[in-house]
Amino acid sequence: MEGLKAIEAGRPWPLGAHVDGGGVNFAVFSAHALEVELCLFDTSGQRELSRTPLPARTHDVWHGRVPGLVAGQIYGLRVRGPWKPEHGHRFNPYKLLLDPYAREIVGHFDWRHDQFGFDPRHPHVIDMHDNAGHALKARVVDDHYDWQGDRHLHTPLADTVLYELHVKGYTKQHPGVPDAMRGSYAGLASDASISHLKGLGITAVSLLPVHQRVDEQRLVRMGLSNYWGYNTIGYFATEPRLASGLNGLSARDEFRGMVKRLHSAGIEVILDVVFNHTAESDEHGPTISFRGLDNASYYRLPPDNLALYENHAGCGNVLDIRHPRVLQLVMDSLRYWAGEMHVDGFRFDLAPVLGRGDHGFDAKGAFFTAVAQDPLLSRLKMIAEPWDIGPGGYQVGHFPTGWLEWNDQFRDAMRGFWVGASGSRGGFAQRLCASSDSFRRQGRLPSASVNFVVAHDGFCLHDLVSYDQRHNLANGEGNRDGHGHNISWNCGVEGPTPHEAVNALRGRIKRALIASTVLAQGTPMLAAGDEFGHTQGGNNNPYCQDNPITWIDWNTIDADLLAFTTRVLALRRELLPLGDQWYDGVADATPGARGLHDLAWLDSDGSTMVDDDWGNTEQRVLGCLIGRPGKAKLPLLMLSNTGTSEATFTVPEGDWRALLDSSTVRGDTNWRGAAGSACTVGGRSLMLLMRSDAAGAAA
Repeated sequence: MEGLKAIEAGRPWPLGAHVDGGGVNFAVFSAHALEVELCLFDTSGQRELSRTPLPARTHDVWHGRVPGLVAGQIYGLRVRGPWKPEHGHRFNPYKLLLDPYAREIVGHFDWRHDQFGFDPRHPHVIDMHDNAGHALKARVVDDHYDWQGDRHLHTPLADTVLYELHVKGYTKQHPGVPDAMRGSYAGLASDASISHLKGLGITAVSLLPVHQRVDEQRLVRMGLSNYWGYNTIGYFATEPRLASGLNGLSARDEFRGMVKRLHSAGIEVILDVVFNHTAESDEHGPTISFRGLDNASYYRLPPDNLALYENHAGCGNVLDIRHPRVLQLVMDSLRYWAGEMHVDGFRFDLAPVLGRGDHGFDAKGAFFTAVAQDPLLSRLKMIAEPWDIGPGGYQVGHFPTGWLEWNDQFRDAMRGFWVGASGSRGGFAQRLCASSDSFRRQGRLPSASVNFVVAHDGFCLHDLVSYDQRHNLANGEGNRDGHGHNISWNCGVEGPTPHEAVNALRGRIKRALIASTVLAQGTPMLAAGDEFGHTQGGNNNPYCQDNPITWIDWNTIDADLLAFTTRVLALRRELLPLGDQWYDGVADATPGARGLHDLAWLDSDGSTMVDDDWGNTEQRVLGCLIGRPGKAKLPLLMLSNTGTSEATFTVPEGDWRALLDSSTVRGDTNWRGAAGSACTVGGRSLMLLMRSDAAGAAA
């Protein structure tokens, strides 16, 4: 096959393919390759037109420039080098490789035998079937986009309310979204979608992965897909299956239009990113990109057996962030999505992988240092899922200053207190106040704790109080997948029931969980649909269910629950009961506080809690007297009753008016009382009171 006669040396930067006005520059990293070939294809992506070795190598970056080439050109890479799995090398020139920096990916990955670098009968023997006709390829793109003045919003953390959603599942069944836009970036940017988010009081959507993915072979065989998207192959490419294709827009530009519309509505966009593993899986997986480019550099391999892969993510492989060029890949991807796509932050899946060096997790590691000094990324929201299955994988509270973390301690404690009616008041108070035992270190603020009781992974809120057991048979794993320990309760009946008493109890617990999440100190996160009763039929691991199991049903909205959630979010927005500063229990000299402590904990008789009270698991009523709220002008009183029966609480000095009572379906309450009055707090419910002389400020 002929090569290009006009190829020039070009430049070793930037990595990937970039139009420079008179041609296209190609640059790709490989430390152990002997030769890297640039392969150009026709417009169908099926016929290989030319193969040409990249003529120059600078610091392990192979590069070349093709004069006259323009955006739209389809290309792939072939890399020659040793096939020695026992030494960590899996080079195979018969396999066309995807550029890791591809900003648009062409084709659909088919699970054919020629997609594997090894002979399936002899795993250590190279496979010599050419896969070019079926391999994923890259398209050269021009990234220009008219943002019309759009900028990052930089919403303060104290004002931030996160809302986790799946781009497709959120609008696929929304009757207010035009049919052609449902389940897409355009659908999320529709008037109906934004209206709901705005009306609810959401400030940031946290999107499940939108990087281009590959569906695992076993899922494809079962007719399923990796719906959640945690199987990335393109860290710069926008998943095309989430695009509507309307008006001929690329997935990339439709995504940008979505970001621009959400920003205009005051809503930030956070991306869930998967830099812990890739879609190439373990030693039995396909050769798509990284493995064939430089397996020994991109992946962490066990020192005692380089033919295998470390597996801290549970998905077959782990990217080796210790390598400077792999770290560069991650940083370049983040900068691309922040700079070229205008996203406002990132949630890092299984984030300890990013900080795990040769001797375990290090919050001062290279990745965190790189983010901290970056002039763009350091100003955005960085959120860690602070656990993985590797050694020392549980790192809640140990990420650097400026980072937020999903707080599973809050999740499990609140489930235990409200659903299981178990645990001590001391534990409840600790979690309600941003888990200071984990986060009050290194100058970190309470907002570092992302408080949630449900997320995409596990039961949704309605199912948490409707099922004792997981119901995951549809996933094809014999109901063995998903969490076994859910701290859930079906309230007496497994699944849907016509019994009003059961449904009323479920509603009461859901409201208490929502109120605790929203009003607690820290950054609240809700999962899409939980505000109005979305159910997944008891499936607590529907990662592979791209169907009505996961698609939100907008035709069965619990209007009362939606009204309650909206009310609680409005109270947080107006009052911020627990501010974004740590409380020490000292007297507050703020005018109007009348010498109250900044925060005090009260027993049901109104007396101050003492040491012996905190561990008493029989007493279920707790008062939180907030002398220095975040935004309210005068003190607030939060009353919690995690017991099953109603109880009375003697209110302290002052005249009080209730603003919220989660025992009622919409949170309505008319309760008023003076010092010494008995306020009845329903079982499994929370109340928020304000001194009545501040009623005007709360209105």
